Amino acid sequence: MFNGFTIFMLAVVVVGIPVVGGLLYETYRISLKHKEKMANAMNAQAAEKAAQYAAHTERLEQRVRVLERIVTDRGIDVAAEIEQLRDRPLN
Repeated sequence: MFNGFTIFMLAVVVVGIPVVGGLLYETYRISLKHKEKMANAMNAQAAEKAAQYAAHTERLEQRVRVLERIVTDRGIDVAAEIEQLRDRPLN
């Protein structure tokens, strides 16, 4: 009733397709885990960069506040000092 080809096809359908499907699913699952790890690493790196930029911005804001205070407190004196520096030779 069953010839060799029929038994071979039955084995392919019953065993081969589920095994190949399982391997493909496992490969896909591993790929998703890897992508998730990479995304988490990128997020951590972006957060670190953002913190560095925030700290740098804060330092620049403090410097600008100091400069504004100097200019508003000693505006006329600063103008005179700048003019003296312009007249002075570099070397």
